[in-house]
Amino acid sequence: MSDPVTVDIRNGIATLTMDDGKANALALTLTRAVDAGLDRAAEEAKVIVIKGRPGILSAGFDLRVIRGDDAAAKQEMRDTGFALMQRLYMSPQPIIMACEGHAVAGGAVLLLTADERIGIQGDHKIGLNEVAIGMPLPVAIIELARDRLAPDALSQAILSSRIYGPEEAVRVGFLDQAVAAQDLDAAVAARAESLLETDLAAFAETKRRMRQPIIDRMRTASPLGRAFAAE
Repeated sequence: MSDPVTVDIRNGIATLTMDDGKANALALTLTRAVDAGLDRAAEEAKVIVIKGRPGILSAGFDLRVIRGDDAAAKQEMRDTGFALMQRLYMSPQPIIMACEGHAVAGGAVLLLTADERIGIQGDHKIGLNEVAIGMPLPVAIIELARDRLAPDALSQAILSSRIYGPEEAVRVGFLDQAVAAQDLDAAVAARAESLLETDLAAFAETKRRMRQPIIDRMRTASPLGRAFAAE
């Protein structure tokens, strides 16, 4: 199998493209590959863009593992995935998520971790479907959703597992923009280039001050909350 994440770094912007040939499930192989790409970007870039392949950002954690009998594999996948989500959420470098398709469950969580979320218009599904498929959401994900989603959308997004199209996803807070498919690359590039002009030290410290209280709440909420917010 080829590497599920490719890394392209140009002019201070690192682009990490996830493509496992399927649904970009957040299994160990993909999660570790994204983490390795972030290591490289931390050394060589100022702004990070993460994208999926055409049609999908990610379908979330690998359900074959979650519904399987291997408790150790299940826990390892969750721990690794939560660690990646925290790293993205607290990244001192600006993170842009380019969503050119579906983003459900953990894929929607990836959107919530980013600083800028740009999607494409069309018949795509975005949302947290865990309750609908019989999986209680971890406290960590609830706190992340509470931080990023519009207050009047929170209950429907979480408890009712409401799935949104891209334009409505902008209204509730999963996305910041939804553009025509042919305009996505240009919109992402323009935003990334504008972020290069930001005082990144001030950006990083202000972001830490904004988001550290949410991480602190995760640490004290429950074991699953602490898993996301581990040191």
